[in-house]
Amino acid sequence: MSGVPGLKAYRTQSITVTFEAGRCLHAAECVRGLPEVFDTTKRPWIQPDNASADRLAEVVRRCPSGALRYELVDGEA
Repeated sequence: MSGVPGLKAYRTQSITVTFEAGRCLHAAECVRGLPEVFDTTKRPWIQPDNASADRLAEVVRRCPSGALRYELVDGEA
């Protein structure tokens, strides 16, 4: 993960969400799906503590470009 330019990780106790800026198509599936987590007006713009890991994973799976990915603490992806 650390060797990918523009890749950032956002962690909670139950999930890690990664974002690769260079892959993003700006389809806004994340922003529409969980605006309380994905807010481009805030820094950091991803605040994974604002939703459950299950809900967050559900929205991340909608990302059409694969710019957003997740890994659950128990190892599920």
